[in-house]
Amino acid sequence: MELPKNIQHQIAQFQQAQQQAQAITMQKQSVDMQIKEAEKALEELNKVEGDSEVYKTAGNLLIKVDKDEVTIELEDKIETLKLREKTVNRQEERIMAKLQEMQSSIQEAMQGSGAPPGLGN
Repeated sequence: MELPKNIQHQIAQFQQAQQQAQAITMQKQSVDMQIKEAEKALEELNKVEGDSEVYKTAGNLLIKVDKDEVTIELEDKIETLKLREKTVNRQEERIMAKLQEMQSSIQEAMQGSGAPPGLGN
């Protein structure tokens, strides 16, 4: 039995939303990893004595930097990443709510059309 066009269209939109959700989840994981790396670097930097030489990577190079400057740079980076994390979390919440709503709508439409339950995944 072939599904009505409106249900096929809803399923296609649902699948697109699932792909968006996957992309957002990957962004969230990436931001989370970057935050952890920056926090670990800051933690290690705070263990270093003030007059110690500190280096950071720039492409394939290691460049000597001022400890205080790189500390501020890391703190700013963490702050920016945490703002990005909040944005991505909100996006994830919205897309998950949308997916749930779409799934319910598809199930109702399929029951109304006499189609078998489930999305055929």
